Amino acid sequence: MSKNNNGGLFVAGMVIGGLLGTVTGMLMAPRSGRETRRIIKKSADALPEMAEDLSTTVQLQADRLSESAQKNWGETLTRLKEAIAAGIEATETEISETPLPRDITADVSPSDHNP
Repeated sequence: MSKNNNGGLFVAGMVIGGLLGTVTGMLMAPRSGRETRRIIKKSADALPEMAEDLSTTVQLQADRLSESAQKNWGETLTRLKEAIAAGIEATETEISETPLPRDITADVSPSDHNP
């Protein structure tokens, strides 16, 4: 489960990092303003497609996470039911093996007790 999640986060981080790096590189590059604006326009035109790719990647990762969570929940629920059943069985066994307490109180009357 962790590997799938980390893979999706890695891809998303790479896309976002690439976009930020591209924009920063263009702004810092020693080009003329006209050339830089042209490059920025091309990049801006590509943003919707990149955003759609990122959205698709995130949706796929969310679907994988959901499937994995449902599978793990089922396994956890099964183990929980088994643990509860074992606890109930152990309690019933201990109760049946424990002797009943005996009444050890004595009837002491005041006339039997001399000071």
